[in-house]
Amino acid sequence: MKSKFLRVLLAIAVTFAFSALAQTGSAATPSSPSAAPANPDPAAPPATTGPSTGTKVGAINITEAIFGSNEGRRDLEALQKKFDPKQAELKSQNDELEGLKKQMTTQEGKLNEDALATLKKQIESKQKLFDRSVQDAQEEFGNQQQEIASRVLQKMAPMIVKFSEDNGFGIIVDTSKPWPQSNVLWWGQAVDITKAVVDAYNVQSGVPAPPQPQPPRHAAACPLKPMPTAASSAFSSTVRSRNKRTP
Repeated sequence: MKSKFLRVLLAIAVTFAFSALAQTGSAATPSSPSAAPANPDPAAPPATTGPSTGTKVGAINITEAIFGSNEGRRDLEALQKKFDPKQAELKSQNDELEGLKKQMTTQEGKLNEDALATLKKQIESKQKLFDRSVQDAQEEFGNQQQEIASRVLQKMAPMIVKFSEDNGFGIIVDTSKPWPQSNVLWWGQAVDITKAVVDAYNVQSGVPAPPQPQPPRHAAACPLKPMPTAASSAFSSTVRSRNKRTP
C-alpha cells in the first residue's frame, strides 16, 4: 500500500481557505487612525460614514476566484510543473521503501534475528527520511501557492469591493470553506458572484486563458493555512479607503 504521505503530496490541489471578507458598510471608529479629531467643532456637520451600500447579501469562493482566473491558473500550472521532479523523486523513494517493507513481510520467518533487525532499522531510517522530505515539499509548495494567491488577491480585492458596491450588495461572505468550518450554512447560486468577478478580472488583467485548460491535477488537499497577511490587508485597506470617502 502506498505511503499515506506520498498520497498526500501527490494529492496537492488548489485549496486555500481564506478569512471571510470584511464588511463594506462598517465605518471608522474613534479609536482608529481615521477617527475624528479629539476636539471636534460642535457646529460641524456629522462625519460621513462612507458610501451607502445596498442590502443584498452575496457570496464568493475566494479560492475558486483566485485560481479560476487566467492568471491564477497560469501561475499554479507553472508551480505544479516546477514540482514535478520533486514528486518523481519522492515516488522513487516511496517505491524503494515499499519494496523493503514487502521484503520484510515475505522473508520475516526466513531471516535470522540480526538480518531482520538490520532490515527493520533500514526501513525505519528510510521512512523517517521520506516523511521529512514529504513534509518539506508540502510546506514549500504551500508557501509558494500562498504567494500566488496573495499576489492575485491584492489586485482582485478592489474589483470585488467595487463590483459589490455597484451591484447593491451590502455584505459579501466567503464560501471557500464548507460549514461548519465557516459560518455560512447555505447559499444559492443566485447570490454567488465568483464567476462574474473572475470574468471581470480576466478582462482587467489581460492574461489569456491557458492554451489547454486542465482539471486540478490532484484530488485531495494540503493542510489548510490561514489567509496570507498581504492578501488579507488588500481587502482591509480597500474597504477602509472606500469607507472614508465622502460623497
